Amino acid sequence: MKAKYRFVAVLLLSVAACAALFVKAYGTEKQAGQGSGLFVAASFYPVYIAAENVVGSCEGISVKCLSEPQSGCLHDFVLTPEDMQTLSSADLFLVNGGGMETFLEEVAAQYPSLTVAETADGLVAEENAHAWMGIAKYRAQVGAVSDAICQAAKGDVQQLKANAARYDAKLQGLQEQQEGLRDAIAGSKVVSFHEAYEYLAEDYGLEIVYTLDLDEERQVSAGEVADVLKAVKDGGVRVILAEGAYGAKMAETVQKEADVAVCFLDTLVRGDYGADSYIDGMQQNINLLKEAFGVN
Repeated sequence: MKAKYRFVAVLLLSVAACAALFVKAYGTEKQAGQGSGLFVAASFYPVYIAAENVVGSCEGISVKCLSEPQSGCLHDFVLTPEDMQTLSSADLFLVNGGGMETFLEEVAAQYPSLTVAETADGLVAEENAHAWMGIAKYRAQVGAVSDAICQAAKGDVQQLKANAARYDAKLQGLQEQQEGLRDAIAGSKVVSFHEAYEYLAEDYGLEIVYTLDLDEERQVSAGEVADVLKAVKDGGVRVILAEGAYGAKMAETVQKEADVAVCFLDTLVRGDYGADSYIDGMQQNINLLKEAFGVN
């Protein structure tokens, strides 16, 4: 009798374990966007946010960000088995392009039938893929995202186009603010601690007299510190553009030696999954620039 009870208990535990595995597998599958409808994968944060705004609440279309929203730029990003599984299920892979995604050849070799759309094609300068930092360029990139999703979507695409137009109107509002600020600060000389700010400087008519591209592995030499201080002094630089994650220590060093303001700007590659995160981040950048340059 005891053996019988043990058998029943083991059987029930096995059924429960199988059910749990099924639920977990089903949840993972749904989260990855597999199943019916259009599944869109985006390489990283700025592209993902654009896709989220284009898709909105359209039924039958799911979007997933390949990298985590805190990953930052993809210069050293390595595809994981989970990433490859995501791409194996994707109908469309939206990427920035311009050299940002160094793994594209690997993806093309592994999934030759996967449609890949380089959304910043024609927008990036040589060896600088951070085109989304220019609002006008990002508007064009959102347009490319919209075109790619509309082409891949089945059925009516009017809602997708309406969503894209609504998001573009928000971006246009930011650009109008930016153009007003440009009138006040154009021609000002700055030092940049991130190559992404080249696009931002172009938007505002700022002249970058020296660039020191910093990241988490960058070791700054004493000679480079001296070069920055010389550029600040010789160029009459009032403002340094820096990223808080990597530029804070260097900025503190320069501030001790020179009368210069440091403006810590968001490079817009990290955040939550909020659809307005680019809008909010760029608005904060505008506000910080106004403060740094003393513009009301």
